[in-house]
Amino acid sequence: MIPATLPATLDASLRTLTAHRDAWLAVPTTEKVGHLRRVMARFLEVSDDLVADALVAKGLDASYAGEDWVSGPISFLRTCRFLAETLDAIVRTGRVPVDDAAIGAGPDGRVTVDVMPGDRWDRLQYRGWTARVWMEPGIPLAEARQHLGSIYTKPETATAAVAAVLGAGNVASIAALDLVHKLFVEGHVAIVKFSPVNAYIGPHIEHAFAPLVDAGFVRFAYGGAEVGEFLVGHPLVDEVHITGSEHTHDLIVFGSGHEGAERKKRNAPRFDKRITSELGNVSPVVVVPGSWSRRAIEWQARHVATQVVQNAGYNCNAAKAMVISSRWRQRDEFIEALAGAMASRPPRRAYYPGSEARYERALAGAATVRALGPRGDGFLPPTILEGFSTDVEAAAFTEEAFCQLIAVVDLPESVPSRFLAAAVEFCNDRLRGSLNATILVDSRTAAAPETGVARAADELRYGSVGINVWAAAAFPLGVTPWGAYPGHRLNDVESGIGFVHNARLIDRPQKTVIRAPFIMFPTPPWSVFHRRSAEALRAAARFEADPGPGRFAALLGPALRP
Repeated sequence: MIPATLPATLDASLRTLTAHRDAWLAVPTTEKVGHLRRVMARFLEVSDDLVADALVAKGLDASYAGEDWVSGPISFLRTCRFLAETLDAIVRTGRVPVDDAAIGAGPDGRVTVDVMPGDRWDRLQYRGWTARVWMEPGIPLAEARQHLGSIYTKPETATAAVAAVLGAGNVASIAALDLVHKLFVEGHVAIVKFSPVNAYIGPHIEHAFAPLVDAGFVRFAYGGAEVGEFLVGHPLVDEVHITGSEHTHDLIVFGSGHEGAERKKRNAPRFDKRITSELGNVSPVVVVPGSWSRRAIEWQARHVATQVVQNAGYNCNAAKAMVISSRWRQRDEFIEALAGAMASRPPRRAYYPGSEARYERALAGAATVRALGPRGDGFLPPTILEGFSTDVEAAAFTEEAFCQLIAVVDLPESVPSRFLAAAVEFCNDRLRGSLNATILVDSRTAAAPETGVARAADELRYGSVGINVWAAAAFPLGVTPWGAYPGHRLNDVESGIGFVHNARLIDRPQKTVIRAPFIMFPTPPWSVFHRRSAEALRAAARFEADPGPGRFAALLGPALRP
């Protein structure tokens, strides 16, 4: 147990950061790239121990390590690698390394930027994948380049600041990547407070950033709400970044009790500081009716099951609502395949605080509760809830359950175009949050212009949309900005305000749309059904730290033998 950081130490840390914030802003870009690459190398040094500690904390054996490799080291190293490449290119050429041909405009004039494949290795690793970032409306195509590069192409926009980053307790890379964003994208020094749930990551992250700590640009803190309260209210903290639940955000920003409720009603935060956030989401999976082969049903059932049970469901981007046609002739077959896939997974400890209460609240309003495993002694089963229509009031629609649970929502439309239009309206208007949404559609149905898959992806008001791939992929890919759809207010924050990761430095992203083949072959190692995922993803982390033919071959062997 790491003791809480004392107020005197916190105060000294903030004084140090304040004394160095102007110096960090003045560090030449080439030196910043050097710092970033040293952080990457040091992060890789502790990656094995970081993953091992995560398994112990979650009560898991080594067969589950792949989950923490992909959400931890791979996400961190890949994002940093592409960010370093972007900064290098700006030094050499004065611009972000995105080809002119990759910048275009959609039918409504919004600027788009194709960011994936990010390099030649992506073409091998992610065959058939593409990712396109939409900029916010109002940016003329002729001016698109002016909105790439952040402070590195527009130094006049840079400001010196001290940021307090309140880390998440579920995924090991979140706090570290938020720190990278503050330092290397926004140019701000920062103190990171680790969540008590996964404070074990702290020493490893401290090792990675030790040179920047020694230089006075970074500090770390431990403890619970009282430490966070001290930091966000401290006069030397200029801005705050929060990762967690919407409820936690509101407690921090507005306070508790009657006074907090009144402040929230008036949108009157307790402190006058810039506040950004990445919060929860009732993440939908939209299953478009079509004619699916048995192989496709089995593949997509495992795909959705992975979205529900990975990390025991403790992901802000985990699938929580499945929108499906009640008139699709293969509806029951698909749900049975999903239930079978979820039931095949071994029981997992419900390690995240509050799981039991959230689980119970989510059950309200469900006509059928299918618990697919044992419950009790700290375990919650993977669960499918059925009996929801789009016009009911349900806790499963308004609160992220944050456990292994998915609610099935039936739409009466059987025509793909009508179903998809109704599903988009439901997701936008009835489900809480705007972080990520996934569409599953077979190739023949998707190819029919009248189906409107591109239109649906455009109209979904989510920061990341995946077509035939879990939209959570936008988190580890790095070149894809990660955050809520823009437009939320502090007192109605839903999934948050602002974007992180964003290695291509797109200044005003609105959303990312990722496309992948309907059936991926072989099974990708991030699937919970890949038997050699730990070996493959450990090798993938080493590859992302320093790509090359030898390291690519090392990951390819286990990846191709699922």
